[in-house]
This record gives sequence, structure tokens and C-alpha cells, in this order.
Amino acid sequence: MRLSARLQRDWRFFRGLMRTLKRVRSIAPDSPNLICDDLQEAVGRWHDRPAMSFEGRTVTYGELDHMANRYAHWARSLNLRRGQTVALFMPNRLEYFAVWYGLSKVGVITALINHQLTGQPLAHCLNISGASHVIVDAETSPIFEQARSLVERPLQQWTHGPASHDQRDLVQALKSCSQLPPDRSLRSEMTARDTALLIYTSGTTGLPKAARITHSRAQLYMRGFAGATGATETDRIYVTLPLYHATGGLCGVGSALLNGGMVILKKKFSASQFWEDVAAEEATMFVYIGELCRYLVNQPPHPDETRHKLRLAFGNGLRGEVWSEMIARFNIPDVLEFYGSTEGNVSTFNYDSKVGSIGRIPKWVRNKINIRLVQFDTEAEQPVRNLQGLCIECGPGQVGECLGKIGSDPRFDYSGYVDKAASERKILRDVFEAGDAWFRTGDLMRMDAEGYLYFIDRIGDTFRWKGENVSTGEVAGQLEAAPGVAEANVYGVAVPHTDGRAGMAGLVVEPDFDIKAFGDYVAQNIAAYAQPVFVRILPAIETTGTFKYRKTDLVQEGFDPARVKGGLYWKNPAKGYQKVTKASFEKLQSGGVKL
Repeated sequence: MRLSARLQRDWRFFRGLMRTLKRVRSIAPDSPNLICDDLQEAVGRWHDRPAMSFEGRTVTYGELDHMANRYAHWARSLNLRRGQTVALFMPNRLEYFAVWYGLSKVGVITALINHQLTGQPLAHCLNISGASHVIVDAETSPIFEQARSLVERPLQQWTHGPASHDQRDLVQALKSCSQLPPDRSLRSEMTARDTALLIYTSGTTGLPKAARITHSRAQLYMRGFAGATGATETDRIYVTLPLYHATGGLCGVGSALLNGGMVILKKKFSASQFWEDVAAEEATMFVYIGELCRYLVNQPPHPDETRHKLRLAFGNGLRGEVWSEMIARFNIPDVLEFYGSTEGNVSTFNYDSKVGSIGRIPKWVRNKINIRLVQFDTEAEQPVRNLQGLCIECGPGQVGECLGKIGSDPRFDYSGYVDKAASERKILRDVFEAGDAWFRTGDLMRMDAEGYLYFIDRIGDTFRWKGENVSTGEVAGQLEAAPGVAEANVYGVAVPHTDGRAGMAGLVVEPDFDIKAFGDYVAQNIAAYAQPVFVRILPAIETTGTFKYRKTDLVQEGFDPARVKGGLYWKNPAKGYQKVTKASFEKLQSGGVKL
């Protein structure tokens, strides 16, 4: 008998959930079993199988372990001990994973520094890491040198490449280090509650914060995706995301290495080379960030885009309209979208590939999951509380902030940031009962009657205009379907003498873009309160290393023609979009125009 569509979805969800739980249920913060022990076990099982390839070189599990062991002994030769930190400031390369894996064997923490940072943001990340040594290569060494005067403490620089001045040659130092595993007793007093890594927030607003990744949290990432993806030793996982970020460096790598599979590592993402690489490397999976997929669908057709062996794409941030086009055009059988944050205790999986959903919480698992949505006041940027001072849970279809209850279960642990004050600010107390504590994701979501979750926006990105809440993410998705629009970044800007914030869209456009046709599309397809009041034309949209849109500078520049380069328009209620001139700007500033 054929199962109904609803039962099929439930069955797929159940199978995926069981695969994941099977891998993570034995994780315990007080266990002496660390992430390096998980990896060591994989080496023992698949010692001679290929583990990772990069730029024409492939290493086996055993060879990768030998590399890691050399880094462990190198750290010991410097008298680095449990709890001390080494900063890793390199782009993707074969040695990257081996560095932090090896250092974890002797209890040394690795701070994974975004290799695209420069100047003050780079110095800030190095300063808060507390590291006394930094590993660089020929590409990042000059960048470090430029920021060195801003670093608050002496940092010994070790380079994978030619050494000069006070640099030290790491390649030469490693030659005298043993490739045998360090003595297990060096971490005998450690537990999975100890910190393994520092991974930084993307810094879309303000300077990045360093999230503490304990061994148990790293295990949750790596084991969880090893189960959720259903990967096996025959899988070849294409990783083009930066390894300093959890999605590529833990979720993608873990899916392969904890299952005997292989990581096909690339230095960086290239939309034009993607399909040629995927086909030539015979990749069976790839890990994405949503905007990576948008770049792919915006590319002209490629002969290899359907001549590949991919069976699964997994990642997060994939918008529904891109999702549908991607699976249809590129013939990708399955997509595993997930939701999670580096520092938080909330994670969901869309095991049954419901387009647009970031995960599902069916009623029959609700009491086993720590996630709840609570009603939210967008203007106050705080959850709504009742007369008893407690939060109010959202019903089906209502938009609210997603919270994760902090509990003793390691899946729901919250390790926070290095900055304790910043960690505390992410905790909401007295939510549903006096004394309880919940992690604030800072994300607005809605849940439908079947338990599917949909991401709406980041708190602070959603703004209020004409008495309505405007979701920047939803409006951007609508604008990207407009004629001649390639990309859209939507945000709210303050306009004197008005309440709330007016919508503004930064657009990357195609040669045939026409502002009048755009205005007609907006009028016909977007609710009046959500229509952008201002539009500016951008040469490109600035993103973080993980393709998240930057908005802070755009918000600050606003709609001032003296600060904005390129096309700049405002929506005249009577005439449609017109160029912002000095005269119209002054009228808008003085309240002489009714928006």
C-alpha cells in the first residue's frame, strides 16, 4: 500500500532523526572522549583510504594523522599546554584541518581566524584569542604584518612559506617533530567540556565575537552531520566554504571523515569553475551557504551542470526560490537544509527537503526538542510578556523569536563566547517559568501547523514602517525576481519626521535594468508598506567570508547623494521612482515630502 504524502514526509523525517541521534546520543560534556579521539578512531578504521585532496595532492587518513601528530609535538616543543591558544590565520589548504586536529591532541586551543580580515578587525580577533603564536602562510603573512602594530601582546609568527625577519619557518620546524601520536596521558585530565576551538561570528554588525567550541560541541557538529547526511565511505564531499567557519570546517569535513569518505577541498568558491570541478572530481555531495547557490543559478548554463554524480547538497540559508530552481536546473536529487548558529544551542534539520523550510518539529517530538518560538515586539526588539511577566508562545503561522532552552543535555548546552558579558546578553530568563534560561537566537521564524519552520529575518534587520513589520529577507527575495535585478540587499533607513524606518534596497543589476519597469513590478507584486522607498545601484554586494550580506555601511550612508556613489532613487508617491537630487534630499530631510 502506498503511503500518503504526509506519512512519507514523517517517515523521511523519522529516518533522518534516527540517523542523527544514533551518532550524537553518546556525547557527554564530562566524558574523557574528545573530538580528536573520534578522529583517531576514524584513522584506525580507514587508515589507508584517501581522506582529503587539495590542488592535486591527496592524503590518506593515516597521512593526515601523521601531519596532525607533527603539529601536536611542535606545540609541545614550545611548552604549550592545555588551555593555551594558537591562532590559525590561513586560507583553505591541506594543512588547515591537520593543525587544529593535532593541537587538540595535546589540549591546545586553536583560534580559527577569518583569513579575509585586515587591520583593526584582524587585530581584534587576535587580541581576544589570547594567543601567543600565530600560524600564517605566504598569502596571509603580509596582512598580519600590516595589523601587527594593533595587536596588544607579542605574537610569534610561524609561516608555511619563506620566513624573514622575526618569522619562524614552520615547515622546517615540523621536520624534526615525530609523526607518532602524542602520549594520551597529555590529555588525561581533560573532558569534552574543555574548549577545542574558537570560531568567530561573521561580524556583519560590529566586530566579530569569539565563540567557544568545546570538544562536545565539535562532536555534535561533526557526528551530527555524519549521521544526518547519511554519508558512507564511498562519498566524496566537495568543500569550497572556508574552513574557519563551522559549516565547512566541521559539518562538511565531519560528514566525510567520520564515515570513511573523502573531502575534496578547494581554496575558495568559484561559480564559473564549480560544475567542471564537481564533475571531474566525481563529487557525490557538496556543502553550501545559501548565497553560494544563488551565485550558481545566476551563472550561464554550463555543460557539466547536469553531468555529475551529486546525490545531496547540504547547508543553510537557501532561499525557497533559489532552492526550486537549483534542484530543477542542476538535477540534484536531494537537499538537506539545516539551521544552527556557531555559539547557540538550537539546531534543526529539514530531513524531507520541504522547499523553503529550515527544519521541522513534528508534534510527536516536540517534548524532546528544546526549541520554542515566542511572540516578539519588533519596535522594542524584545519578546512580548504577559501580565505574569512570562513570554507568550507563538501559534501556527505567527512570527516570533526562536529560543533554545539551556539544559543539562549536551545537545542543549550553551558554551557562549570568550566574552562572558556577551554570553550573558544572549540568555533570556523567566521565559515560561520563573528561573528558566533560554538562548536567544536573534532570529525571527514562523512554524506552520505541520511543524515546519521558516526563517523570516534577523532581529534588527526586520523593521517597522507604516505600522507593519517588514522582513528584509522576504522583500529581497521578491525583488530578485524583478526584471533586470541580479541581487538585492534590503535594509531600513531613518527618515526625519517619520516613524519607523523606510525600506531601502541596494541592487546589483543587469545591463537591461530599467527603473520604471522595476517600479511597475514593485507596485504589482509587493505590499505597499514593504515597497522600498529608496533604491541604490551597487557594483556588487559586500559579503562576509560565509556570504552573509553586510548592511551596516549601507545603513549609515542612507539616501544622501553626497555619500552614495552610483544610481540613487526615491519613490515619489505621485510619479514613481525618481533620482535623488540635492533638492529632493533636502525636502526629504525637512519633512517637506509625505512618504
